[in-house]
Amino acid sequence: MTGLSAILIFVGLFLLGGAISFWRQKLSKSVVAVLGTGSLLALLAGIMRLGVWS
Repeated sequence: MTGLSAILIFVGLFLLGGAISFWRQKLSKSVVAVLGTGSLLALLAGIMRLGVWS
């Protein structure tokens, strides 16, 4: 695992935790959607950088 992929996965999990927290607090759905989308993109980028596909 490279450093960048680890950072991307960590950021993705951090944003996912924030989205879940905001959703439980019944905050704006647009904020939760943006955090969730950012989390998904960061996690996907981190996983794809691992290079387990080759």
